[in-house]
Order: sequence, then C-alpha cells, then structure tokens
Amino acid sequence: MTITDEDCLAETLKFNERFAAAAASRPTRAEVPDAAVLATLRGNQLGGDRPPVRLPQGQDRVIAGGVKVRVFMPDHVDGVYLHVHGGGWVIGSADGQDETLWQLAQQARLAVVSVEYRLAPEHPFPAAPDDCETAARWLVDHAAAEFGTQRLLVGGESAGAHLSVLTLLRLRDRHGITGAFCAAHLLFGPYDLSMTPSQRLFGSRRLLSNTDTMRQYYELFTPAMGAEERRDPEVSPLFADLTGLPSARIVVGTEDPLRDDSLFLAQRWEATGAQVQLGVVAGAMHGFTLFPLTITERELRRQRDFLTTAGR
Repeated sequence: MTITDEDCLAETLKFNERFAAAAASRPTRAEVPDAAVLATLRGNQLGGDRPPVRLPQGQDRVIAGGVKVRVFMPDHVDGVYLHVHGGGWVIGSADGQDETLWQLAQQARLAVVSVEYRLAPEHPFPAAPDDCETAARWLVDHAAAEFGTQRLLVGGESAGAHLSVLTLLRLRDRHGITGAFCAAHLLFGPYDLSMTPSQRLFGSRRLLSNTDTMRQYYELFTPAMGAEERRDPEVSPLFADLTGLPSARIVVGTEDPLRDDSLFLAQRWEATGAQVQLGVVAGAMHGFTLFPLTITERELRRQRDFLTTAGR
C-alpha cells in the first residue's frame, strides 16, 4: 500500500470541510430518493448541479444485444478501454464525463468505450452487470475489426469499479474467457454490498458518500436482498474467487467509507499471484476525481500512465 499526496493534505481536507458545510445547509434525505429527485440527479453531472458537457468527439452507438455505448476514437489507437461510469447504479451516464474520457483517449492512445448500462431502481440487479457483460463480450469478439487492436482494458469509478470486476468474473465463469482484458483500473469501488467495517462505521458526515447513502443505493440496486444475500459473490466480488483476473490498479481515499473495500480487494487480488498497485490518497473523500483538486490532476495522470503501459 502506498499513501500518496500527503504534501497537499491541507488543501484536500479544506475542500472536504467546505463540501460538508455546503451539504449540511441542504435538507437531509432520510429515505431513498423519489422519482423527482432522481430525475434532477440524473440531469446533472455527478457531484454537481449542472448538466454534463457533451463533446462532438463522442459517438453514440448501439451494439449487439441492444446495449448503448459512447465511443471516443483518437487518431492513433493502441488499445481499447471499456469504461463503466459511477453513480451508485442509480445515476450517471456514458456521456457524463466526455471531457475526461476524451482527454484520456488522446493522451493514452486508447479508444474509449463507455457503457450506458441500465439504471436502478427501474432496472435493478442484474440489469447493469448484464449490460456490462454484453459490452465486454462484444469487444472480445469485435475489437480487432472495429478498432484495429485486441489490447483490452476495463475500469471505472465507484459503482463502475464494482461492475468492472463483476464483468471480468462473468467472462471467466460464464464464457471461459480469461486473459482477454490485460488490466483493470478500479477507483473507489464498493466490493462488499453487505458493508465492510469502514462502510458501517463512517457515519453521517456529509461528504459525497457516507454510511446512509451507501445503504440507500444498495436498497435501490438490490431491493429484494438482505445483507447476507448481498454477500453472494455474484453481487459482492470481494467474496469471489479472483483467480485468473488481470493486473489491477486499485485506488481509494483515506476519507472514503469504501476504504476497506479497496484494501481488502487488493489483498485478495494479489494473493492469486496477479500484479496489483494499491494507491491510498491522503485525505481524499469518495468521488474526489470529480472535483478540481491537486489530487485529481495527479490521479488522472497516474491513471493515464497505468492504462498507457498496462499489458505491453
């Protein structure tokens, strides 16, 4: 484990304080969000109050199985990154990070394919994993013809990191596919939906995510399940056999309720013999890469460097 960015800890913690103070001025939501709240959240950027910026470089497509994806194609392609967005399986979209994904595509020379998976509560588990599995299988079969390369990578943020791991496990267990994806990049994901100690103990501090919000999203994503049922490896990959998965970079902040999820997953992943980079960002809250911080600039650079070199 590497603790990073301690030199800018003061800036990071100050931002957390401002964020929490602003959140405290808004009404708390004791129950799961209703349709009107969800519509507002889905219309805005993750972590913000404005619509996302759609770039003309993004191409909306419908692939086999009717799954929608958004594709970014740079001039030179050395690989394909299957990106899975975050948002608690309830909000977010494939076009919610156009600027970040287009920059990554250009700098890492990757075709980026972002999955527009179906969202809960309208489409609860297993709809989102099904869509991500379909997109991954399509890439395995068609990447060479579509993008001129079979070098495949997968990853995402928060719920997207969770879905990325489930996708790799489904490829292995349902289709006997291992080795097709050479690396996974996993940012602050929830890997135990029955709740790790850090999730249960984080409390109600009004950062981007806390104990209460995690429970709300789990109820929306897996409404028919209790805590024990959510320990099923097909739901919580922390309890899965991780043998045969590719190298991974796993990142989380010290002020994230999902801290233990990343720490525990990294240990279990590495125990299989796969290469794992674990980065723990000093003072960072959940979803920190959504905000204009020094740690965000550094993390996006580290992500780009990993995805540029992984599998070569």
